Amino acid sequence: MVVTLLALFSLLTIPLFGATGTSKVGYSARRLNGVVKYLFNEAALTGREHRLIFNLDSGTYRARILQADGEITDLPGLGRETALSGNVRFRDLQLPGRGTFTTGEVTVRIHPSGWLEETSVHLEDGSGNAMTLNFMPLTGTAEIFEGYETSSRG
Repeated sequence: MVVTLLALFSLLTIPLFGATGTSKVGYSARRLNGVVKYLFNEAALTGREHRLIFNLDSGTYRARILQADGEITDLPGLGRETALSGNVRFRDLQLPGRGTFTTGEVTVRIHPSGWLEETSVHLEDGSGNAMTLNFMPLTGTAEIFEGYETSSRG
């Protein structure tokens, strides 16, 4: 219970201190970063694989959990389908070894062993504002950059 409260607290407070501006792109980036960190912690605490599913066409993402019986179910609460803010959209997602995706659904796995697939998420709005989130596989945190950046590892 305490760990869950701490995770929720960090989800709500960390975005407030980010240096990513006040734009809707920055807000979307900080919120997505908080959700990934929360799922990373939940996977470690529950011992179950979590999945973050991006719908690049609709500009939404949602979380699912792999149950002990192998069934994949929706994760309640923060795992519900969430839309990017305002006119923000996914430009693309890059997963080394899997490629670059611009349409459709893309699933990123978050393993209970403390690892998530290295992922670069590129967000943009109709005004040309862009942000990049590079998720670190061993920490579940993101490096957030203004503009379109590629992963430092390829």
